[in-house]
Amino acid sequence: MKILITGGLGFIGSHTAVELLQQGYDVVIVDNLSNSKISVLDKIQIITGKNPVFYNIDICNIELLEKVFHETKIDGVLHFAGLKAVGESVEKPLEYYFNNVVGTLVLLKCCKKYNVNKFVFSSSAAVYGDQESPIREDVEINNTLNPYGETKVMIERILEDYSKSNPMFKGAILRYFNPIGAHESGLIGEDPNGIPNNLMPYITKVAKGELPHLNIFGNDYNTIDGTGVRDYIHIYDLSKGHILAFEKLNEGVEIFNLGSGKGSSVLQLVNAFIKENKIDIPYEVVPRRAGDVAVTFADVTKAKIILGWSPQKSISDMVRDSWKYERENKITN
Repeated sequence: MKILITGGLGFIGSHTAVELLQQGYDVVIVDNLSNSKISVLDKIQIITGKNPVFYNIDICNIELLEKVFHETKIDGVLHFAGLKAVGESVEKPLEYYFNNVVGTLVLLKCCKKYNVNKFVFSSSAAVYGDQESPIREDVEINNTLNPYGETKVMIERILEDYSKSNPMFKGAILRYFNPIGAHESGLIGEDPNGIPNNLMPYITKVAKGELPHLNIFGNDYNTIDGTGVRDYIHIYDLSKGHILAFEKLNEGVEIFNLGSGKGSSVLQLVNAFIKENKIDIPYEVVPRRAGDVAVTFADVTKAKIILGWSPQKSISDMVRDSWKYERENKITN
């Protein structure tokens, strides 16, 4: 079976590509390299011993994307491509709405034309806004707090509407929380272009001396230590969840949370990194960031029951693998 992975050289896409290839799937990767690196393609080949087909294109370009569908005879899609920084989305909302929503519409048009009806969408806990945790999939979605989360809500609704018009369409929407960690080989991990927006790559670059200190956005939340609480999940567990969701696609569109099911504060994660890796992380507290919430973590009961999925990796695994990747990445890039 041949699977198209959009954004397949990015953090989550690349790890999922590795898992698919190791399980015997054929993989086609589409990525415009706006927040990823071409060197990841070689690292996927080193890890798996297999060469995925790669196209350097933007999914918003329907002519080029149709070429991919025509040439590769795709059986299903895992859709990761999209801009993904909460803070940046507040500053650049038009870019986020265009890239994320229009890109998905173009992708679905190609799926319809080429009769591709298996589809897994990379959504986000950002759709929930400020909800009481643990958060279930059936809570009302009415206040996303930032344009990034709103683009995910729009795409979810588009998928649900499309499925109603096409009885053959089978989709899964995966709302995952805060993926961190890296592949156990140390070859692939989270390596954004420029200054990182996400917490873990910022921590590792401070640890390596590339950045002087970590900025902690607010320490006056009503949490255990005043810093924001999030649900961190290892990228290994997340990639496994995508494959299970794809393999168990049923009629219509089904929504699943993927997370650890518990929250850890920013300072707890920083201290876990310091303890596990025996390296200091200097930090400064700065004002809260627009669009952030105090506490969010998942209820993952549905994924456990229907998908048979449970996270296996601990916070210690996450911070250890993240640091190993940062050290290895200095040599291999």
